[in-house]
Amino acid sequence: MHSSSTQQRAKEARRQWQLGQTHAKAGRWDAAQRAHASAARLVPGDAVYALNHARSLFSNGLTLQAGDEALRSFRLDPTSRVACEFAAECLMRQHRHAEAVEVLRSLDAAVPRDPASHSLLGLALQRVGQPREAIAAFFDALALAPSNAVLHHNLGLCFSDLDMKTEAAQCFNTALLLGVPRHIELSSRGLACFYERSSCSWKESAEGLAGLAAATRSLPADASVATTPFAHAVLTDNRADQLAAARSCARYMAAEVEPLPKIVSDWQPGGRRLRIGYVSADFHQHATAILMAEMFEQHDRERFEVRIYSHGGSDGSKMRRRLEAACEGFADVRLKTDREIAQMARDDGIDLLIDLKGHTKDHRIAIFAYRAAPVQVSFLGYPGTTGADYIDYVIGDAIVTPLAHAEGYSEKIAQMPVCYQPNDRQRAFPEAPTRASQGLPEDALVLCGFNQPYKISPEVFDAWCRLLQALPDAVLWLLEWTQQALPNLKREAAARGIDPARLIGAPRATSADHIARFRLADMFLDTWPCNAHTTASDALWAGVPIVTLIGETFASRVAASLLHAVGTPELVCTDLAGYERTVLELAADAPRRAMLRERLMAARDTSPLFDSRRFTQDIEALYLRIAERHAQGLAPDHLPAA
Repeated sequence: MHSSSTQQRAKEARRQWQLGQTHAKAGRWDAAQRAHASAARLVPGDAVYALNHARSLFSNGLTLQAGDEALRSFRLDPTSRVACEFAAECLMRQHRHAEAVEVLRSLDAAVPRDPASHSLLGLALQRVGQPREAIAAFFDALALAPSNAVLHHNLGLCFSDLDMKTEAAQCFNTALLLGVPRHIELSSRGLACFYERSSCSWKESAEGLAGLAAATRSLPADASVATTPFAHAVLTDNRADQLAAARSCARYMAAEVEPLPKIVSDWQPGGRRLRIGYVSADFHQHATAILMAEMFEQHDRERFEVRIYSHGGSDGSKMRRRLEAACEGFADVRLKTDREIAQMARDDGIDLLIDLKGHTKDHRIAIFAYRAAPVQVSFLGYPGTTGADYIDYVIGDAIVTPLAHAEGYSEKIAQMPVCYQPNDRQRAFPEAPTRASQGLPEDALVLCGFNQPYKISPEVFDAWCRLLQALPDAVLWLLEWTQQALPNLKREAAARGIDPARLIGAPRATSADHIARFRLADMFLDTWPCNAHTTASDALWAGVPIVTLIGETFASRVAASLLHAVGTPELVCTDLAGYERTVLELAADAPRRAMLRERLMAARDTSPLFDSRRFTQDIEALYLRIAERHAQGLAPDHLPAA
């Protein structure tokens, strides 16, 4: 009797499995899921039924349940490479990368690995911060599939994590030569350009940027392919190209997202507190946190409820503890899916959700694709448009985001009355070290260029070398951010007739030591088309005059905004000739430099740039304008500075 019952269950399970397969082939995933679930329930010890159930769950967007069922299938059959890989992929979709590594390494040793197994392991290792081990996994994959362009692309990501920018660029260029798939071609192009610039390797810079621009301009209007919007934002001065790349990437990131049901905030003026949520991976000792810390502390708790959703790791720093104490709710959401984080924001009743990452490293912009909050805003972390139709506003000011540039933004522009960038009055202001301790000549004119190397364009470096030729007593003090940049810059200087010894490196330092040594510089030479951002505020806080060149994009207008806010707009130049002329005039006028330094030192206490309380009140007023418009049932619209 028992045998007969078992046979009947097995027969019915087989029938349900076949039915599920039929539905799956026709794309009827709801029906497929029901049938596969029946088969797996009838014969729970069958690994194939469990695996097919997992696939149908995954196809219905139930990644968490799919991962659990795939793991069950793999445990039933530890020799199933397919179940192992699928379980790992589901775990990675949930940002459970360490568990994915464990699963992939637990596949029976007797089972031969294929390129996909090695590649998945490499991706998981890269995402848990083990790039050397990831490189080994990718090389194992390449031994089996040496012409696989995607493997070379992924290998480039690992080399970049090891600060091996030249090798990273070579990998992305190899991927392009091998014919990387269309959906990541623009990403490979952008990353190749970015990492060549990061190492100041300019031999093919113009050709690479031209290829990137051509590929971007060939995108169809409704494109949904991976791009590198950040590379466009910092390497180009073209708003149209930046918008096209960002739109495509934003669609690509949201391709598998089914937004949550539409909601409308019930907040009304004069009613309950407005609930603000901030989302980022950078709530630790990071430039974004350094700028925002005091703003969080200054929020008016009687009118605003502030919550933080942190999808990055904790460094255990004083800054991390300060941020955790500065809000009413600090949620570590690293191990949650994008959908789960979006649902958490909804459950918390967030009215305005603020994205502090945009398209920068470790972003989770898909959280916003789920429509986590009634109104969604991009602020501070990304210097440009997100291109996302699920982001309603971008916060800027009249200089970085003039309304005349609105065609370059997918969002509506919300302008701060002075400057979009917050600052922290509590940042360090230590005594300056000696010039000798920093390897600087005692009597030299010190021209400082403490931007990251990717911001140093050949055009600006040409200008710097012309300045060094005109100023024989000057030295150029540069940040040693990558292993390869300074040696390459020294070679470029020599090719332009400049003694390489006049380029002096400054190693990475703590924030306090960085500001202390800033005080040794006579002036800061800004970069273009990506200005100094946080670094510019550091320079001004240290009393160092900045000469900047304003461009046509957000990233190329930041220093101009800061200089206007701090009261030195005369140092904003509109072309390279004016930039060089201004530097030469300052170099020849020590009393004027001293006067500027005195003005900047006084501005620490008097300028709106460093008035954290005023900034917080201004951004709160802007939040209220955004919320009031929503409460009136009005669509988002541009909000000029009040």
